Amino acid sequence: MSEAPKARLNRLHHAAWVTKDQEATRKFYEEVIGLPMTACWKEKSPDGREYCHTFFEIGDGGAIVFFQWDDQDRNPPDLKSPGHLALECDAVNQAAIKARLEAAGYATRLTDHGYCVSLYCNDPNNLRLEFTVDHPDFKRIYARHSPNAHRYLKEWMAGDHSINNDLRDH
Repeated sequence: MSEAPKARLNRLHHAAWVTKDQEATRKFYEEVIGLPMTACWKEKSPDGREYCHTFFEIGDGGAIVFFQWDDQDRNPPDLKSPGHLALECDAVNQAAIKARLEAAGYATRLTDHGYCVSLYCNDPNNLRLEFTVDHPDFKRIYARHSPNAHRYLKEWMAGDHSINNDLRDH
């Protein structure tokens, strides 16, 4: 029996779930729990659906993240969804994990968000996993973005779903 490969995963990057109300979620995590909202990205998924996701930072730099879809009135989200678990790694480990997943017959998807590159897959239990490589300059990117996170969320809640991520092609 050969030894299993070892992946070097540095930390939890984020854990994400769907929310039906971003503002109520922000109040709970920021004002009640005390986690700062450090990002609010308004984007478009590869299939064209617009969404907003907010990041609430935990002590190690990881985050708890919530998605709200623009079409959730017509397509209600499954709030019992397990969301997904994102683990931060470097590009070498991400490539090795991708190769092992594909060799084992698992479907993968790679998305360049601009501020990070994410490798997505589902485990045998249908748990969605993400292996994330932060942009080399992610600290500067977040320093530029974070001061506007609350304004971006207010815009989203008021119906302005214009994309605010100029770091990637949409």
